[in-house]
Amino acid sequence: MRKQFDGLAAAARSVVRQDPLSGAAFVFCNRRRHLLKILLWDTSGWCLFAKRLERGTFAWPEGTDPVEMRSEELALLLGGIDLDFTRRRCWYERRPLSA
Repeated sequence: MRKQFDGLAAAARSVVRQDPLSGAAFVFCNRRRHLLKILLWDTSGWCLFAKRLERGTFAWPEGTDPVEMRSEELALLLGGIDLDFTRRRCWYERRPLSA
């Protein structure tokens, strides 16, 4: 977790294989699961947010890395909710038309 703006952007490019300038938020967690960093490009520069827990760990989703999550799921993760024991209800979601 020593990487800063450019190192995390390079990790987003190489590991996640996505453009870090896309406007998506990229969340990185350390091995001990007590520190998160969120990298975001906001059209004028990089934003880097960090949260370190004094006690306990984040309930990082199990599975293959990288994990894609919605903003609601990120809010739950930051709030201490274990996403492995929750489920999403059937919900209508409008998707953009294919070009």
